[in-house]
Amino acid sequence: MSKISILTFSCLLLGFSTSILAEIVHQERSLYRNILVDDQGDSRCLKFNVRSSKTNQSCLYKSDPQRLVFNYTKLLFSGLLLIEEPKNILIIGLGGGTMSNTLHQLYPQSVITNVEIDPAVVKVARQYFGFIENQNVLSVIQDGRIFIKRAIIKKQKYDWIILDAFNGDYIPEHLLTQEFIQETKSLLNKGGVLSANTFSVSDLYAHESATYKSVFGDFYNVRNYKNSNRIILATKGKLPSLTLINQRAKALQERLTPFSVDLIQVSQQMTSTRIEQDWPENTKVLTDQFSPANLLNN
Repeated sequence: MSKISILTFSCLLLGFSTSILAEIVHQERSLYRNILVDDQGDSRCLKFNVRSSKTNQSCLYKSDPQRLVFNYTKLLFSGLLLIEEPKNILIIGLGGGTMSNTLHQLYPQSVITNVEIDPAVVKVARQYFGFIENQNVLSVIQDGRIFIKRAIIKKQKYDWIILDAFNGDYIPEHLLTQEFIQETKSLLNKGGVLSANTFSVSDLYAHESATYKSVFGDFYNVRNYKNSNRIILATKGKLPSLTLINQRAKALQERLTPFSVDLIQVSQQMTSTRIEQDWPENTKVLTDQFSPANLLNN
């Protein structure tokens, strides 16, 4: 049986329906996960663990790499509504490097530090997704929490920290606890912003929300109710009003249009927990001693 026939037969057995058979352009087993890069039509996607669209970590359009694919990536740009011209940006979790590349095009003079635990992911981002590295765009191969702890010792500070680390199924549990979020907050400059990519439908939703509020106080939820994406948007300072956010969205709209980001629409998907708190007040906070594993095992 040919390679194509085997793949087609396998997809049918797994119940996948697709009009265009994906071509695998790279696969390997790294120290942490199975990594797969496949092409389907104009799309190239990075996946972890299994061949399913649900495990896509990063995708690009080969004919137009700067046009963003994922809804959650577009929602992440809500961070720009809370901070103007970030000079020092930290991204935990690289994927294909899409967010870093876009921010570098928007702010070429800003320093962007990408932290990724898996060296194979960095290699794949360079080779298959055009991940840009230069004197202002750095990649560090290290566990995100270890990087944060060492950055505190070095007294480093950031204007914008983006948490976008996934192991293929969910966020690593040591990057969800109150202690970690407190450590991360301590690295923010005054008025600095934290954006955390997570889900609006999850067994951990209430616990994540309660944990972030215990550290930052009220924050913005940024959600598209057509899917399960959620961005937690917090700041080391006072939350700006929705009126100011709408003004900033209009001012930035034209700059972000080439990347397929409608920042005005994104601003309309933001709700403050001061006005709308959708989890019980007595929800238990996640800590290093009471981790997501404890909850899910119960």
